[in-house]
Amino acid sequence: MSELLFKHFELTRGNFIKDIEGLDPKQASFQPEGFNNNIHWQIGHVLTVAEQFMLGYPKKSSHLPENYIELFGNGTRPSDWSGDVPSVELLTEQLKTQLGRIKEVPASMLDEKLKKPFLGLETFGELANMALFHESYHLGQIHAMKKLAK
Repeated sequence: MSELLFKHFELTRGNFIKDIEGLDPKQASFQPEGFNNNIHWQIGHVLTVAEQFMLGYPKKSSHLPENYIELFGNGTRPSDWSGDVPSVELLTEQLKTQLGRIKEVPASMLDEKLKKPFLGLETFGELANMALFHESYHLGQIHAMKKLAK
């Protein structure tokens, strides 16, 4: 089962990256009516949340700058951005390297109980599945935004 989960990460992340590579900067920064954010934010958000769920960012992982929580965490939006915001290209490269770190997570961790349940999830494996669901959800948001940006 663990092998299947990590294959799913490869598949999902591969499709995510394929969908955002070569993205026009205007498309990436366009915020459609009715949306709280843009594609640029979506990319950073997926990166940040996956790092939180799978690698314990910011306490256990120092692979991302600390300000990513303020830029891309839950409840944030591009209209509130100030200071140095990483480019879509940098975020894309970080998504690629993050996948390598995720694939290094020991399969035995999937059965570990979380210190406290999160959104009704009790094991790390359940949290990993939530990370996949989350990434797929935001890929759908990106598809919608790309169509509206044309």
